[in-house]
Formats: sequence, C-alpha cells, structure tokens
Amino acid sequence: MSTSVIIGDDSLARPAWAATDPMMRAYYDTEWGMPVHDEHGVFERLSLEAFQSGLSWATILRKRENFRTAFSNFNPDIIEAFTEIQVEELLGNAGIIRNRAKILATIKNAKATIALRQDGGLAQFVWSFQPESTPTPRTMDEVPTTSVESLALSKALKKRGFSFVGPTTMFALMEALGIVDTHLIDSHRRGSSGIWPA
Repeated sequence: MSTSVIIGDDSLARPAWAATDPMMRAYYDTEWGMPVHDEHGVFERLSLEAFQSGLSWATILRKRENFRTAFSNFNPDIIEAFTEIQVEELLGNAGIIRNRAKILATIKNAKATIALRQDGGLAQFVWSFQPESTPTPRTMDEVPTTSVESLALSKALKKRGFSFVGPTTMFALMEALGIVDTHLIDSHRRGSSGIWPA
C-alpha cells in the first residue's frame, strides 16, 4: 500500500485508503474532514468512531445506514432511554457491530451528551480542543494517531461520563470533524475544510 498520494482516473490525488474503493473515495471527497458543529453530527461520528475501534473504517461505513436505523438516527434523547430489551435486540442485529460493550457505551454516551447541554453542548465541548496548528503530512507514515489535544479530550470526556473515547479514537474523531487536517499535503482535499490553510 502506497504511503503517499495516488493519482486517480479523474486526475485527483488521494491517499491509498481513499483511492480505489468507490465508497471510501466518495466519503473522502465529500465528507471526511469537513467541519461538523451540530450535536447530532458530532454524536453520530463519536458513536461510529467508538464502534470502529479495532476494526476498519470501511466496515463501519458499509454499515452506517444500518447503524442509523438501529440507533434511532443517533438521537441521544431516544437512545438514552434504551432498555435491556433493546440492547438484546441490537445484539441480534446482523446489520451492525454486535458488541455489548460498544452498544452500552453508546447509550451511556447519549446520557452524557444530554448532560453536556448544560455547559454548551457536545459539539462546543469537542471543538474547544482544537489545536493551534495542524499536522502537515506528506505520507501516511507522517500522519499521527494521537495528539496532546486528543489525549486531553479523551480525559475530559471520560470525566463527563463518556466511554470508548480513548486518545486514538478521539484523534480519529478530530480528523473526521475537521478539527485537525491530516489530508496529505499533495491531496486534492488538503485545506478544503476552510478551517486550516492548504
């Protein structure tokens, strides 16, 4: 797998992980790294990043619509009231990742998200950990997997009652939300978020 950009048949440069699979390419071109500032959007991505832990993002992306259906479109107000009966139903749902700890974490995180509304909300809280600068990787080997800020965000969310929010998972969340820009320098998407210069 190449560690730098690959030029596609459309003459655009992308990293190897987004260069061949049409689904991953579409996600990379239109969604990944674009700013998300609403509670629903941040909660959904936080939930999916937690489910991704130990798995490939492609696996999660293929199941995303199933996750949305199973988890009431990631509405924290509905999820926080899920009962053990609903947990068992989710464990029997082959369309999602059937992991009890991750399912329970999603319910716990919905409750923690609701509690955070008293202090400005989940989106504002997560974005408050935006660093002063962003990485400038030329190859995938230069893309970090954690940062001082992702470690701090992880600790802060755990204090607020969140689960499955380790530093690596939180760095992936920060990448997905546009809080950091880890697009490779030569990628056609570098700087496209408007948050960071190309």
